[in-house]
Amino acid sequence: MNTPRTRMIAAGAFAATAVLGLAACGDKADDKGGASNEIAVTATDSECKLDKTQLSTGNYTFVVENKGAQVTEFYIYGENDVIVGEVENVAPGLTRKLSVPLKSGTFQGTCKPGMVGDGIRTPITVTGDDAVAADDAELSAAVATYKTYVATQADELVKLTEQFTTAVKKGDLDEAKRLYPLAREPWERIEPVAEIFGDLDPLIDGREADLAQGQEFTGFHKLEKDLWIGKDIKDSGPIADRLIADVKTIAEKAKGAELSAAQVGNGAKELLDEVAATKMTGEEDVFSHTDLWDINANVSGAQQAIEALRPVLAKRDAAFLGTLDTAFKTVNDTLAKYKSGDGWKLHNELTQTELKELSDVVNALAEPLSHVGAKVLPTQ
Repeated sequence: MNTPRTRMIAAGAFAATAVLGLAACGDKADDKGGASNEIAVTATDSECKLDKTQLSTGNYTFVVENKGAQVTEFYIYGENDVIVGEVENVAPGLTRKLSVPLKSGTFQGTCKPGMVGDGIRTPITVTGDDAVAADDAELSAAVATYKTYVATQADELVKLTEQFTTAVKKGDLDEAKRLYPLAREPWERIEPVAEIFGDLDPLIDGREADLAQGQEFTGFHKLEKDLWIGKDIKDSGPIADRLIADVKTIAEKAKGAELSAAQVGNGAKELLDEVAATKMTGEEDVFSHTDLWDINANVSGAQQAIEALRPVLAKRDAAFLGTLDTAFKTVNDTLAKYKSGDGWKLHNELTQTELKELSDVVNALAEPLSHVGAKVLPTQ
């Protein structure tokens, strides 16, 4: 997340390393479909060192080791701070991998100790033939399928947020409460895409607990607090107006986003990170306790990303795809226990045993999802 929430996933929960395969830039390739060009990243509380910064176009895996005392994140930023790839929640002593194809241009490898601020940035220059890093026809088709899904969800996000903010401005407390979790669902399904556009994400979805000193509290969660804690929305109109304006802007940006297959695959895993980091703990919707709507939407969004990539994954590693399908079924079957009418039970209605069971199956799905980005790198 470009302006991340301060959080920590339990050490090791998502520490699985990516399977590496086909090489880039002339390196020896195997049959796994990953990248053999590894770049070591040493992250501390004050430095972000990359062992290579002058690269040729191709597939790369950044091996991020956190030698600091704070949880960190690592991003690859392109022009205008658009996120090309990211790996979050790298706990002290942990090593995680990020696999991305890089075309020619100038990028920034960025570590964010404490997961706040603009981060410590290291320039990366990539030169060479962009055809080397281009997606093949199957990958391009998969990305096109996923972009169609993103466009549909972006339109749904605008429609439902308009209904929600209209209820807020009318002062209809009960209707606004009913619409709040529904309006958030399309956002949660495509959150990794929406997040690549920087500062709009925290304005729309920033949590009060993560505000920097002097930062204004806006967006969904400010209205959530007004509805459930203040129980008074007579003065919430300006926040509602700003939310719908920001949502419309980010929806249009998301529909026009240029994505790679690796970003789609990595995004599926990021959605499971989101579940573990704040939804499973109840920190996301701390005032309304509607976290299960978000959890289900995150899982649904991750599954749709895999559906888009299914033809490629089936060809490259059918057994791996079967593992993903089984893990998704387990998560969905477990979630189904907590349906309530047309929605879900509140987070605070689940016992610690039930939450642990749900957390365990989510973690079990997140492990194979961490390999998807590497498996769908271009083969050129």
